[in-house]
Amino acid sequence: MNWFESLILGLVQGLTEFLPISSSAHLRLTAAFAGWHDPGAAFTAITQIGTEAAVLIYFRKDIARIVSAWFGSLTDKAMRADHDARMGWLVIVGSIPIGVLGVTLKDHIEGPFRDLRLIATTLIVLGIVLGVADRLAARAREGGRHRAGPARKDLTDLGVKDGLIFGFCQAMALIPGVSRSGATISGGLLMSYSREAAARYSFLLAIPAVLASGLFELKAVGEGHVSWGPTIFATVVAFGVGYAVIAWFMKFITTKSFMPFVVYRIALGLVLFALIWLGVLSPDSGQPSH
Repeated sequence: MNWFESLILGLVQGLTEFLPISSSAHLRLTAAFAGWHDPGAAFTAITQIGTEAAVLIYFRKDIARIVSAWFGSLTDKAMRADHDARMGWLVIVGSIPIGVLGVTLKDHIEGPFRDLRLIATTLIVLGIVLGVADRLAARAREGGRHRAGPARKDLTDLGVKDGLIFGFCQAMALIPGVSRSGATISGGLLMSYSREAAARYSFLLAIPAVLASGLFELKAVGEGHVSWGPTIFATVVAFGVGYAVIAWFMKFITTKSFMPFVVYRIALGLVLFALIWLGVLSPDSGQPSH
């Protein structure tokens, strides 16, 4: 991987990590369309440390409050009823599914899951799920002609059951094309959470999983075509772009629907299927031969 490739891939990672369109799929597709080597699951996991650093800074006040309350709850029983302390435990609980499945499915994540046909399928399927969830949420919020819709749940309503469901939704993003934010936000909307609440918990829930995955994959740098310099450069680029995208996205979802992302996902999936069918792209394009 050269410096230009790392710049482009860093930009793609930063632009797509927090949008419900799958950053891992876009890294895979960018390389395939450009005729580059597949950057691989390790490169993806490491560059996500950059975008996760943007989350740590953007939500630094929330995170500091949660961490402080969580540590306090370890020794002070009264603190265990505190919302921030509960949120700390719920982030841990919600991280269990992706931790277990990430280790169990590691070989699949680095191999078969990167097949472009599977990515096209997950882009379309999750796009439809996101569209249905967003439409149901909008309809519930608007209510009928003579009544307002019921209030959507916020993070004070979050419990262990919902935290685990969010966690399983996040674990689906181990397959490129699903999207971590897309899956967790869809799950949240279907459980009657507001867009803002679902997105905020999605970003907080990603912190342990992404940091653990990225640090675990550091050992893979230097193997194959991925080297330290370009990987670090891409991670820094992803951090800067990712921070700007978080700020924009959190404002966007307060007034707009997810339909533009739904249309984009489905269209991209269909185009990808067409290119594979026409022989323009191979399903394993850019991947090392075995």
